[in-house]
Parts: sequence; C-alpha cells; structure tokens
Amino acid sequence: MTRVARDFGDTMQKEAVPAVSSDVVFASSRFPNYRIGANNQIMETKDDPKVLSMKEVVARETAQLLEQHNRLSVRDLASKFEKGLAAAAKLSEEARLREAASLEKHVLLKKLRDALESLKGRVAGRNKDDVEEAISMVEALAVQLTQREGELIQEKAEVKKLANFLKQASEDAKKLVDEERAFARAEIEDARAAVQRVEEALQEHERMSQASGKQDMEQLMKEVQEARRIKMLHQPSKVMDMEHELRALRAQLAEKTRQYLRLQKELTRTKKGGENISHLYELEGNETLGSYLQIQPSSDNAPEVSECSIQWYRVSSDGAKKELISGATKSVYAPEPFDVGRVLQVDVISESEHVTLSTAGPIDPAAGLGTYVEALVRKHDTEFNVVVTQVNGSPPTESIHVLHVGKMRIKLCKGKTTIAKEYYSSSMQLCGVRGGGNAAAQGLFWQSKQGHSFVLAFESERERNAAIMLARRFAFDCNIMLAGPDDRAPLGT
Repeated sequence: MTRVARDFGDTMQKEAVPAVSSDVVFASSRFPNYRIGANNQIMETKDDPKVLSMKEVVARETAQLLEQHNRLSVRDLASKFEKGLAAAAKLSEEARLREAASLEKHVLLKKLRDALESLKGRVAGRNKDDVEEAISMVEALAVQLTQREGELIQEKAEVKKLANFLKQASEDAKKLVDEERAFARAEIEDARAAVQRVEEALQEHERMSQASGKQDMEQLMKEVQEARRIKMLHQPSKVMDMEHELRALRAQLAEKTRQYLRLQKELTRTKKGGENISHLYELEGNETLGSYLQIQPSSDNAPEVSECSIQWYRVSSDGAKKELISGATKSVYAPEPFDVGRVLQVDVISESEHVTLSTAGPIDPAAGLGTYVEALVRKHDTEFNVVVTQVNGSPPTESIHVLHVGKMRIKLCKGKTTIAKEYYSSSMQLCGVRGGGNAAAQGLFWQSKQGHSFVLAFESERERNAAIMLARRFAFDCNIMLAGPDDRAPLGT
C-alpha cells in the first residue's frame, strides 16, 4: 500500500486551482461558460455582445408583432402569427437543450465536488485548505447554476405562454381568414344575383319596348301633329280664318240637324195619320252623345208634363230588346255612352193619356270623343275638375273637387284631403245623371260603395262622357262591369 507523503501537495500546481473566497460575488447574473485551456486551466468564455438572451429575443418578437398588428391584412397577420409560432417552438427547443446542458453541468459539478472531497481526505496542511477553497468555489458555482436554472424555468414558462398566445392568435387569424373568405363568396353570389336581375330587367325592357313599338309610333304621329299645330300658331291669320270657318260649319251643321229632326218628326206624324195622341208631346234636342232630350207639349190639349208619370227606355236598333233606365223619370234625359247605337224611348202617362215617344234613330257618338279617350287610357291616372252637387241625396256646400280615374280605382279629393277612394268592384255604380234640367249632360252619378253616392258636375259634356268611358274601360280590364243602377236587367219587348 502506497503511503501518501506530505510532499504530494508540492506536486500540485497552484495556478491550476486559484484561491476563491467563500463570499464570492459574480459580476454576471447568469452562470458563466467555462472551457479547459492550456495546462488544464479553467477559462471563462466571454459572451458575444451581438448574441441576445432568449428573453430579449422573445420580447423583441412580441413588440414587433404588436407593432405590425394594426397595419397587416388578415392573411398577412395569419402568416406572421404562424411564423411567430414556429419561432416560439424553436425557442422552446433551445430552452430544452439548455436545460439538458444545465443538467450535465450539475452532474459535472457533483463529480468534481466528490473528487475534491475524496482528495480532501488524502491531503493535509496547506493543500487541504486549497482543496476546501476549491470545494467552496464548486458549491458557489452550484448555487449560481441553481439560480440560472430558476431563470431558465421562468423563461421556459414565458416561452410556453407566448407559444400558447401565438397559437391562439394563429387560430383566430385563420378564423378571420375563413370568415373573410365566406363574406367574399357571399358578396360574389350577391353580385352574380344582381347581374342576373339586371339582365332579366333588360330582357323585360326589350320585350316591353317591342310591345310598345306600335304605341310609340302612334305617339310619334301625335307629336308630329302637335308640331304642325305649333307651327301653324306662328301664322295667326290662317288659324283665325280656320276657326271662323269651323264655327260657321258647326252652326250650319246644327241648323241642318234641327231641320232634319223636324222633318223626321213631321214625317212620323204624317205616317201615323189620324192618331191625335202622338201629337200631344214631342222630343226636342240633338240625338247625339253630349246633348240632352226634353219632352215638350205640342198641343194645347196636352196635360202638363210635370203632372205626368215618365219612364225612359233604351231599345236596341232592331227593336228586339228593351231595357228600362232605372231612375230616368224626368222630362229631361241626357244620353250617356251606353245609349250610343240605341234608340231612346219614353212613356208619358197621365190620367187620360198614354203617349210613347222615340228618337228618330239610334243615338250618335260625339265627334272625336273616342280618340280623346284612347289618349287618356295610356295614362295611369287622369284628373277631372268637378263640383259635388249631392252626397247621398243631400246637397252639400258646392266647391271644386278633383276626380281621379285610375287603372285600379277611383278617388275623389278636395285639396290634399281624400273624400272617397274605392277600387273597382261589383258594388260600384257609375252612369250619367238621369234628369236634372239643362245641366244633365254634364252630370255624373257615382256610387263608390253601398250607401255612399255622389252627384258630380263636370266642366263640359266631353269631360263627363270621357270620365264614364275611361272608368268603364279600366273596370272591364279588372273583370268588372261598371254601369248604372239596374242597367244589367233587360226587359222583354
């Protein structure tokens, strides 16, 4: 067995283990890196000032992400979060490797301390004190290593937290990308639907344009006629001459008509010979739409018309059908559009006499009325100025009203106030006033609904007849037959 002499301490090189105080204070806050240099000396490796710690790298990356968050698009943000997640995974891997290296350092320090403890029992004197100082230095290094491990654990927790945050942010960014993609797809579908609707509208417009080509041609012809009329207005002398000629022609026509009617009545009387009953009364007035017929006594022996019972009828031109005109029990009757093409007949009954009078022929239409109504049909709504003379049989305060005849309904207004507005229905009635004196040709009876009726006076006979024809035309388009009271009940001949 070899005995260790005291000279063994002299063989150790002092420079190999420098003296370290037990209250040593390290300048660095982390465990220094050592390497074995020449002559087995422990040398500290200096840190590269350009290499940053893991905590600083994480803080810098987080600051950069937060700074760029507001100015990145959703897709770029998702890409950045994925890169950050990869960086966090890399940092986590580096922390794991550092943890493994720290564990290896712990093992080395433990082996070194065990070796020094073993050496301490073999030496004495000054060498023993040096070994104890070396053991103190190793213990101090172990304490520093433990502190460094605590820091590594904290950094690892922060890295894990950051990784979870970046992972959640990446998932949120993916959700945002999916939502934006879905929203973009919905916008594209809406745009496609809008384009399809526009195409359908254009096709419908083309069809309507083709259908209304004929109407446009008629409208163009009317505009040409209007242009010609305006051109003629620049020649007032010719226009005035034409107006005078038209007035003279109308007067001559009216005179000829009266002579014709007078001759026709006299011819009828001559044919009837000795029947004196028919000479008691006669019908006066033009047998055209827009005028009125009146019963006048033609003999001194005729009873007063006001004391007789009167009833008007409309008879077909061939005499096969005879219809009672309900409410027409006055001595004056103004033909309405339903009477055109039919013969009007009236029974005058007194206590001792029963006289039947008829028009010489069917009622003639008013000149130009059909063309005027056709022009009004193209409008959606036509306004007529009227005066309300009766409401439910009672005379109101007469004032100017406006009657709106539309494609679906009739409306009566006074200013901005609506007096009555009803859609075309089977309960609505519309016809000329059946009686009323010289103004009967301008009067109209309108029952808007059951128990609610008006008597309206128009500005002219033309306006009144146009309103009746227009309303009946629109009602017929709605499958409604618009007429007067009991006009649908024909009587047998």
